Amino acid sequence: MEELLLEARQRPIPDGCRQGQPQEQIQWGGVLRERSRFLPLLLTAIVGLGALSIDMFLPSLPAMTLAFGSDAATAQLTVTLFLAGLAAAQLLWGPLSDRLGRRRVLLTGLAVYAAAGTACAFAPSMSLLVAARVVQALGAGSGPVIARAVVRDLYEPERAARVLAAMGTAQALTPILAPMLGGWVHVLAGWRAVFLVLGAFGAAFLVTAWRIVPETNVYAGAGEGGGLAALLRHPRYAAYVAAAALMFSGQFAFITGSSFALITILGVSPTVYGLCFGAVAVGLMAGNFVSVRLGPRLGIDTMIGGGTMIAAAAGVVMAALAWAGVASVATVIAPMFCYAFGLGWVLPNAMAGAIGPFPRMAGLAAAGAGFVQLTGSALYAIAVSHTYDGTLRPMTTAVATAGIAALVTFALLRRGPVVLDSTERRRP
Repeated sequence: MEELLLEARQRPIPDGCRQGQPQEQIQWGGVLRERSRFLPLLLTAIVGLGALSIDMFLPSLPAMTLAFGSDAATAQLTVTLFLAGLAAAQLLWGPLSDRLGRRRVLLTGLAVYAAAGTACAFAPSMSLLVAARVVQALGAGSGPVIARAVVRDLYEPERAARVLAAMGTAQALTPILAPMLGGWVHVLAGWRAVFLVLGAFGAAFLVTAWRIVPETNVYAGAGEGGGLAALLRHPRYAAYVAAAALMFSGQFAFITGSSFALITILGVSPTVYGLCFGAVAVGLMAGNFVSVRLGPRLGIDTMIGGGTMIAAAAGVVMAALAWAGVASVATVIAPMFCYAFGLGWVLPNAMAGAIGPFPRMAGLAAAGAGFVQLTGSALYAIAVSHTYDGTLRPMTTAVATAGIAALVTFALLRRGPVVLDSTERRRP
C-alpha cells in the first residue's frame, strides 16, 4: 500500500488548480515518507469508526438499560439514532470537505467524536446519553466519507478500488473484534468505560490525523460542480450506488435477522452464534482480499458484475433450501459466506467507480453513496423484520431478493454513458 501512496505523489497537479491555491494545499505528497506508511492504516481505522462505535457498545446495552431503569425500546435509540445520525452526517461533512478541504474538516469531525464519547461516559440520564450518541454519530460520520474522498484524491479509480478493498479486508475484523473488546472493557470497568475508550480512540485518531494527514483536495474553494440530485442523475453513478446499497441491504437483512434465525429457530448457543457471525465476516474479508488481487486486472465493472452474480446465486440457493424446508446452520452460513464473498468484490469497486469521475465533488459523491447505502439497508431491514413468521424464509428471501436486484440493476444502469467532471478527462 505504501507503493501506491508513493505513486500517488507523482501525479501531476491539474493545471486548473495551480493558480490561487496555497502551496501546502496542493502538495498531497508533502507528508514525510516515514509517516506515509501509516496513512492507509489511519484511513482504515476512521472508515470503521461508525461500526466500532456500535459493535463495541452492544455488549453493554443490557447493563446500561438496567442502570438507568429504562426500557429496551428507549435503550435501542442509542443504536438506531446513532445509525441515522451517521448516515445524515455524511451529507454534511462530504460537501464541506469539497469546499474547505479534507484535512480541517476531518480534524473537526474527529474532535466532535472524541468529545461526544466522553460526554456519553458521564451522561446522568438516558435522554442525555441518547443526545450525546447523536452528537457522537455526527462526528463519526466524518470518518468514512472523508477517508474515501482522500483515497479518490490520491488514486485513479482502479487503484482506488484496490486500496478500498485492502481497507475493507481489515474493516471486516471490526464486527468480530469490537464486541470482544467491548465485553472485556465492560467486565473490567463497567459500561461507562466503554465510552471512555471510544473517546480515547477518537482522540488518538485526531492527534494522528493532525500529524500525518496532508491536504489532498486540490479543488478546495474552486467551486462545486452540482449537488447530490445532479450526481444521481448520472446513470453510472446511480449504477454504482445502487449496486452497493442493494448488496449491503442483503447483508444487513442477515445481520438484523441472524440472531432470530440461528438462536431462536435453529437453537444454537450464543457462543456458536458468534462463531457463525465470524464465519460470514471471514467471507467478506476473503472477498476484499481477492478484489485487491484481481481488481486491477479485471476492472471495476467486471468485479461488480461478478460479485453481484455470486451473491445472487448464493441468495437463491439459501432461499430455495429454506422454502424446501431444509433448515440447518450449514444451509444458512455457507450461502451467506458466499454472499459476503461477493459483497467484498462489490463494495470497494462500487465506491471507487462512484467517486472516481467527480474530482471536484469527491466528498459529496462519497457522502451520497454512504448515505444511500446506510439509509436504504436500514429501511430494507425494517421492512423485512415485519415479515418474520418463525421460519427462515423471510430472511433468506430478503437476501436472495437483494442479490438479484443488485445484479439486474447494475446490468441495466451500467449501460449509461461515462460522465466525467469537466476538470478531469479519462477514457471510459
